[in-house]
Parts: sequence; C-alpha cells; structure tokens
Amino acid sequence: MDESYRSGRTPEPVGRRIIALGMDCDTRTIEPSPSNAPRRVAVVVSTYNQWITDALLSGALEAFDRASGSAGHVDVVRVPGTYELPAAAAACARTGRYGAVICLGCVIRGETSHDRYIAESVANGLQRIACGEHGNEPIAVGFGVLTVDNAEQAEARAGGAMGNKGAEAMDAALETASVLLVIESERSAGVNDRT
Repeated sequence: MDESYRSGRTPEPVGRRIIALGMDCDTRTIEPSPSNAPRRVAVVVSTYNQWITDALLSGALEAFDRASGSAGHVDVVRVPGTYELPAAAAACARTGRYGAVICLGCVIRGETSHDRYIAESVANGLQRIACGEHGNEPIAVGFGVLTVDNAEQAEARAGGAMGNKGAEAMDAALETASVLLVIESERSAGVNDRT
C-alpha cells in the first residue's frame, strides 16, 4: 500500500495507473483544452454598482479575447441587480446558443443582513443552472459576483490589487465548458464503459 497520502507526498504516476490513497486503479484525466473552448458565450451583468460591474465586464471581455481571438462572440445581457442574474442566466442557458454563461455582479455589505440573502440566493441559483436544473443541459457558469464589505474591497477585485474577478470568472467558465464538451461528446458517441 502506498503511504504517500499520509506523508504529504504527491502520488507518483505509474504509466496509466496512479497509486494513491492505497488504491491501485486505471485513471484518465480530462483537462481543459483551448481548442475546445466555446466560441459563443453570454455575459450577464448587473447594472447595480455599475462602476464595479463595468470593470468586471471589461476584464471578462479581455479574457475572452485572449482565449478566442477574433473567432468568438459575446452577448452582453444587462440586468438591474445581482438578484436578477439567475433568471437571465437560466434564459440564456435554455436557448442552447451559448457554450458558457458568465455572471457578474457586486454585493456590498450594508447596515443590515440583506447582502447575505442576495449572495446566497444568487450563488444557489447559478449553481442550479450550471447543473441543468432549469430545463437546460448542464452548462459552464462563471461566478463573477463580488460579495464584499466595502467599495475599496470591490475596487481591489475589479482590476485593482487583487486582480479582476470578471476575467477569472470568464477563464474558469471557458475551461469548464471545454471539459463539459469532452464529456458530452463521449456520451453522444455512446462511450459508456463502466467496467
């Protein structure tokens, strides 16, 4: 039995076999591939706290341009607030036109607990869309919703010292979409080897 998991060492690959956690089994890794990235995505963006969400949108669009070059297409869908993101994202997912849906918003804590209810509802709603629970197939959903204590934290995450979470959401969605495409293509081709 390989004891590497107890020692903190990374398991050593052995050919196509990996011995980890005391198991010896065949493994295969499905990884993101830029060649599988979707060429058409929707970006659903809240207009509330627009000075922040516009910066997130710029980061997301720059990330898409880096990934797709001139071959891609982005539809930007604007909604009034972060709470409205899941409804618009579900509508985009149900069309079947998009390889990914990226959602951008900014919830800044106020004097009440209202921000927590919005943030939790939006996160749960977007996760359900990603899993295909709204009449759509599973789809990559980029979560670019900032949940911060103040405007300074939001600005730091919208192109400031902490990077641009809109760009990170786009990158994550494109990579996830790439993996989902491989899995779906195998299902469509009838690959079902459970033995």
